[in-house]
Amino acid sequence: MTKSRARFLIDQLISNSLSEGELEELLTSIGENEMEHEYSDVLENYFNSLIQKNISNLEDVPPGKN
Repeated sequence: MTKSRARFLIDQLISNSLSEGELEELLTSIGENEMEHEYSDVLENYFNSLIQKNISNLEDVPPGKN
């Protein structure tokens, strides 16, 4: 499984479009030591983008409205 496959599976999971087979593949591979770093990178990037989006949204709120 390549890093792009890990990214695809996480993207499918986040968008709630993971098939049963993909879920099985994700659950099987998530415990593999060689995959830990790849899944960690994908999830870290996702959470960092959520944080950045939240910060941007807060900056767009007029003073006194948050």
